[in-house]
Amino acid sequence: MNVGPTRMRQTTRQNLRLCFPELSETEVNRLAAQSLRETAKTALEMGKCWLLPLDRVLALVREVEGEQIMARAWAENKGIILLAPHLGNWEVFGYYFTERYPSTFMYQPPKNLYFDTMIKNARSRGRARLTPTNRQGVAQLLKALNQGEMVGLLPDQEPTEEGGEFAPFFGTPALSMTLVSRLVQRTGARVLCGFAERLPRGAGFRLRVREADPQIYAADLQASVAGLNRSVESCVTEAVAQYQWEYKRFKRRPDGSRLYR
Repeated sequence: MNVGPTRMRQTTRQNLRLCFPELSETEVNRLAAQSLRETAKTALEMGKCWLLPLDRVLALVREVEGEQIMARAWAENKGIILLAPHLGNWEVFGYYFTERYPSTFMYQPPKNLYFDTMIKNARSRGRARLTPTNRQGVAQLLKALNQGEMVGLLPDQEPTEEGGEFAPFFGTPALSMTLVSRLVQRTGARVLCGFAERLPRGAGFRLRVREADPQIYAADLQASVAGLNRSVESCVTEAVAQYQWEYKRFKRRPDGSRLYR
């Protein structure tokens, strides 16, 4: 069954073949179709998440795994870096924890000013503050961590070459952000990773919080970035079909070649 626009479908299949070479072509096609359906659900859910009253959004959370991990990290008062990959519904995941902890979340401002205002108004409900992906935004993250607060990042977007290092992601080199590693080195903050898993038949969401891979705390930058990617991988393997596989994660190659059309 073909689901979704052709280019999205092609990119999804390419990524799945790279990341899961052990799968047959039939299995790749089946997983790609599942993934595109889940991505469509995420897109449809965004409007609800942004427009519904916050209490109604949070009522969709049926279960939280690992909340004690978050509580222990918070009690250490070293600051928390919460990684929220493009997996499941990251809006619901963010809302739940920003309602409970003073937080600063970094986001990429869209070019459309109306859309930018809508996102800021929606995501800054509760106790969340938003900061853009620039030097000023990084300074705000450092300030929050030094005050023992929580900061949130989407760890699986491709950074600029100046802000990235190539590290394996499911065995394939991917240009990956160094920001998390640098924040850890400068603040000693704890790093957690998690997502909101979509439950079957519209039953709501199960939130999962996990410790980051220990290697993320390595002094060596490349080793730390590899630990970042392994942290994301660990979450993705719990709900593979709900990951945003249509994103061109491997667009830049170490040898300068191009993977996608």
